[in-house]
Amino acid sequence: MNILKAGEIAPNFTAKDQDGNSHSLSDYHGKKLVLFFYPAADTPTCTAEACNLRDNYNRFIAQNYTLLGVSADTQKKQAKFKAKYDLPFPLLADEDHVVINSFGVFGPKKFMGREFDGIHRTTFVINEKGIIDEVITNVKSKVHTEQILKS
Repeated sequence: MNILKAGEIAPNFTAKDQDGNSHSLSDYHGKKLVLFFYPAADTPTCTAEACNLRDNYNRFIAQNYTLLGVSADTQKKQAKFKAKYDLPFPLLADEDHVVINSFGVFGPKKFMGREFDGIHRTTFVINEKGIIDEVITNVKSKVHTEQILKS
């Protein structure tokens, strides 16, 4: 696993969201972007993280941030997750791991004593010029907004 670091240029990507709309990094040039990777839609910790971001969405908008969630789930599963929790931001369905691998967030992990390969919960804060300002690897899902905005 070779996770990107602060100061590096974010790799360009194109992926489809829950509704089949295409999103590319270049679409967000000139905007601040929070790109958060999560292991699986509609699981307890991922839901807590997404709902924390949803509940604070207006704070992000007020500071000119756009949010995009990314997991390897299907468009259908992402659509159900978005609808079930009324999430106001797009969720990218990266089933082929192109975006996940380009940001280096897939690799070995442990859960309940078991080792396996999976998506590491990681958030990238990308500035208006496409440079990664911050990488958050120790995501605290219930207070993730505070980790990102630090206000």
